[in-house]
Amino acid sequence: MTPGTRPMIAGNWKMHGLAADGLALAHAVKDGAKGQAELVVCPPATLVAALAGALAGTAVAVGGQDCHMAAKGAHTGDVSAPMLADAGARFVILGHSERRGAYRETDPTVRAKAEAAIAAGLIPIVCVGEPEDDRLLARAEEVVAAQVAASLPEGFGAAGGVVAYEPVWAIGTGRTPTEADIAAMHAMIRARLVAAFPGQGATLRILYGGSVKPANAAGILALPNVDGALVGGASLVAEDFLAIAAAAG
Repeated sequence: MTPGTRPMIAGNWKMHGLAADGLALAHAVKDGAKGQAELVVCPPATLVAALAGALAGTAVAVGGQDCHMAAKGAHTGDVSAPMLADAGARFVILGHSERRGAYRETDPTVRAKAEAAIAAGLIPIVCVGEPEDDRLLARAEEVVAAQVAASLPEGFGAAGGVVAYEPVWAIGTGRTPTEADIAAMHAMIRARLVAAFPGQGATLRILYGGSVKPANAAGILALPNVDGALVGGASLVAEDFLAIAAAAG
């Protein structure tokens, strides 16, 4: 953990949740929140407004899972950053490996989306991470460093932006890098943030994402420069999500 930085535990619900079960999960998280970490739930766009209303004034914030780089326009099926903000979101996940992979999103695209999010008053959670081939070829840090440099806009530091490191090969697989590998990657990202955002980069939060579970959360969250977690599958079970949050304390 970075000294003086409040940890964040963000749950990426992905394409899960209808109104009834989404609200039930949100209420369970709210009722179990202890305040030791900043909690964020990122439901599908259809649930952002409902959850923002249900969680208003509580310790749990709401985020979106993506936004378009334009504020409005002829973009069928997309959601803009101002729309998310209007629905009550405070955060938005950008550049998730599933977006980079399945939708071929590039670093410049992620950067443009982050700029749009900041302009709308949202805090971007920008994801970076390496595929397994790059890890095996000892290119992991090089790849992630390039993503950090090209994906974060100029105003990222002032906006309190968040970086989430997610080794692509670990997401949803149950596999995780060693704690030494995680610490090394987070140290490298920290150095890049300090250089890119003087006066701000030392305290910007860096989350770890990649099969975070209650069983491994304490060890990961105790590492230097690991300021929380971006949680996938475990965020769909309130007990598990809250256990991870408790480990951040």
